[in-house]
Amino acid sequence: MAAATSAMAALQSSMTSLSLSSNSFFGQRLSPISLSPLLSKSVEKQCPIVMKLKRWERKKCKPNSLPLLHKMHVKVGDTVKVISGHEKGKVGEISQLFKHNSTVIVKEINLKTKHVKSKEEGEPGQIIKIEGPIHSSNVMLYSKEQNVASRVGHKVLDNGKRVRYLIKTGEIIDSAENWKKLTEDDKKTEEVAVSA
Repeated sequence: MAAATSAMAALQSSMTSLSLSSNSFFGQRLSPISLSPLLSKSVEKQCPIVMKLKRWERKKCKPNSLPLLHKMHVKVGDTVKVISGHEKGKVGEISQLFKHNSTVIVKEINLKTKHVKSKEEGEPGQIIKIEGPIHSSNVMLYSKEQNVASRVGHKVLDNGKRVRYLIKTGEIIDSAENWKKLTEDDKKTEEVAVSA
């Protein structure tokens, strides 16, 4: 018992001899002036996340730290045909766009198997099918009426509206009916998200 107390006393005396003086670098506090430029730089360089990236992926940013978004020839709600890959020849509707890596998700195409763990005890895990992304260069706009895939063109109508159209058929994609349908679908999804 006496040996333990003497060891503790020796340890405490050695700790007090090692304490840092106020003149040493480690003992000094950082001034608030030197911290403020560091904080402002970190705030400017933040990049909003559009999509969850893999660990090894890096999002390309512009000099002002905003993400670099690619222009795409398709929009949500367009009917497209897959022109390359193992799903070649299939037709579907675009449900989601990812502009930072120029990929699209087409309903019921490029299905991947996902193994989901159980969330609660006693509940079994599941094996579900989810749609995987396809690069936008591997899809082509498709006309349901004439069953033909075509490149997209842009033209200005008489009323001054700029619209997209299919080059092969001349069919206008950006019609008022399509936009009404898309906005109604968006409102429904927002109402479901708010109620949940």
